[in-house]
Amino acid sequence: MASLAEKRTEDVADVEEALPADQNVRPEELRLLEALLFAASEPLDQAALAKRMPDGVDVKAALAQLQAEYATRGVNLVRIANKWTFRTATDLAWLMTRESTETRRLSRAAIEVLAIIAYHQPVTRAEIEEIRGVITSKGTLDVLLETGWIKPRGRRKTPGRPLTFGTTEAFLSQFGLEGIGDLPGLDELKGTGLLDSRLPTGFSVPSPSDDPALREDEDPLEPGDLELALAPAVEPEHIPPAEPEKDENS
Repeated sequence: MASLAEKRTEDVADVEEALPADQNVRPEELRLLEALLFAASEPLDQAALAKRMPDGVDVKAALAQLQAEYATRGVNLVRIANKWTFRTATDLAWLMTRESTETRRLSRAAIEVLAIIAYHQPVTRAEIEEIRGVITSKGTLDVLLETGWIKPRGRRKTPGRPLTFGTTEAFLSQFGLEGIGDLPGLDELKGTGLLDSRLPTGFSVPSPSDDPALREDEDPLEPGDLELALAPAVEPEHIPPAEPEKDENS
């Protein structure tokens, strides 16, 4: 009777025989990238991956090859905001859906504000109100800040130095965008029926940019600005009326 060790050796040989002929010539850098990306708790950019790879590895080419390998699998390698991560294939998203999941819908005002920020960033609250033509409540911005889809990015160099807002990587991830430039343009918006085909003369859709570099009319954020953006409205302190003085002779 064959020993246990001999049996295991035979099993390994059988598995190797069953593998495709090119399995053993697969570049080692692909295995390294797989391990790094699967173990990462968040998407990684090319520079971060290159630091962990052996010298001489063409990380860009290896990522492209790995992406091609996973294109038809249940898990795909995708790039979001110039960072790489594994995600469930979009056509299998229904497998991850739970009946108990409750989708929280944004109000129409929040959707309008989010769209304005995405296309016009960096933009202040006053500029949002000018574009919408109505007053924007602080609660609308708070909802979008809490979702993590927008963030304060600087202060406008104007009287009062208002905060400027822009979108985040979480916004790109939520809507499946590789970059902010992938937002639909005028023709695409018309084609989907989101814009009336009879638009005013000269109407245009801006080319969005989420370049993190501050513009000439922006100052950097100050300490505490991020906390201030989500701070609840301060209620005026209630001071009870003073009691009338008593006359000692009464």
